[in-house]
Amino acid sequence: MKVAMLVNGTWDSEWGKQELGDVEFLVCADGGANLALLSGRLPDVLIGDLDSITPANLVKCIKGGTKIVRYPKEKDQTDLELALDYACFQAPAEFRNGKIWLYGATGGRIDHLLGNIALLLAYARRGWRIILKDPEHVIWIIQKQEIIIGDKGHQISFLSLTEKAVVTTEGFYYPLKFENLFQDSTRGISNIFLGRQGYVRVDEGWVLAVMSNS
Repeated sequence: MKVAMLVNGTWDSEWGKQELGDVEFLVCADGGANLALLSGRLPDVLIGDLDSITPANLVKCIKGGTKIVRYPKEKDQTDLELALDYACFQAPAEFRNGKIWLYGATGGRIDHLLGNIALLLAYARRGWRIILKDPEHVIWIIQKQEIIIGDKGHQISFLSLTEKAVVTTEGFYYPLKFENLFQDSTRGISNIFLGRQGYVRVDEGWVLAVMSNS
């Protein structure tokens, strides 16, 4: 069961139509609903202060049966954080499966991007897997160990989100074996898949993976 969230960032409507085609539960943060409708998808839930969604699209959502959760403009959380909280802890139980695809969370304001990455870490610490995807990248937090599927020659970077992370990798051009990746270093940037998959294990700390789609 694929659960996804869409916010008001980088978006390609044709690419988005494919990405949302198998989504069974879609939560949109404010202007993300504009993007969803461009790709022919009506949100299941619309959350935020609703200052970015167009009046015409808001009417479409209301008439289409979208659940509207409105917040005041002056608030302590971004619309994305409110939407994540809803999807993780308030959505119907069958959709709270521990994994959410996050779209539209790159591009635009750099402070929003940094805040979005901070949210990926916050929810990883609570056991959730939030996968940020745009037409060029897939970004997520590695939790303990995993097999990563990619394409030979594609780039992937591993960045420590904590002061230090201890990382082991196999299947990449630059292998790591219990290596220290530091938060203030570029040591893990621009590794390369040797084949179709690689292995990563994190024994200490939290690591952000940034994989290129091309």
